[in-house]
Amino acid sequence: MKNAIILHGKPDKGEYYSADLPSASNSHWLPWLQKELMIRDIYAQTPEIPNSYRPDYETWRKEFERFDITPETVLVGHSCGGGFLVRWLSEHPDVHVGKVVLVAPSLGIDWKNRDFFTFEIDPAVASHTQGLTIFVGGKDRSAIHESVEKLQNAIADAKIRNFPEFAHFCYEDMHTVEFPELRDTLLR
Repeated sequence: MKNAIILHGKPDKGEYYSADLPSASNSHWLPWLQKELMIRDIYAQTPEIPNSYRPDYETWRKEFERFDITPETVLVGHSCGGGFLVRWLSEHPDVHVGKVVLVAPSLGIDWKNRDFFTFEIDPAVASHTQGLTIFVGGKDRSAIHESVEKLQNAIADAKIRNFPEFAHFCYEDMHTVEFPELRDTLLR
């Protein structure tokens, strides 16, 4: 059965503990994408990573690995979630997955503690997928553009899609929870 795992990014501590905001896995376009995939018979999960404001790779790995990961598994990672996917796939070169989309991927370039991203990027990581695409917003912060450049230079066959009108692909800059370009890239 086709399935999808959609990973959120790293919220700040205030967002994480705010009763007025949705959890990271239920914010921005993630629930919309989950539903769009599910109505197309792709079993989609948006795991909530505990204490995601303070990323710990082992915690993310354990949560991620609770799900079936097969050659039909579609992977989507937003920000830190995208960086996590690059690390996990780089550390598991024998695993083959479906399409992978990294949305505004972060490699923690502007973080104080960068242990989460202490790893070597596998230049062949895209060859273990059915296509690896990176979405980058033209108005995103420089650390994201640096991360995208690093990924583009390191990963052979990564496709880049530029969205000059967006920043970090959050509701605040998109003004919608719908993300048809992402859905269509996954379904194409």
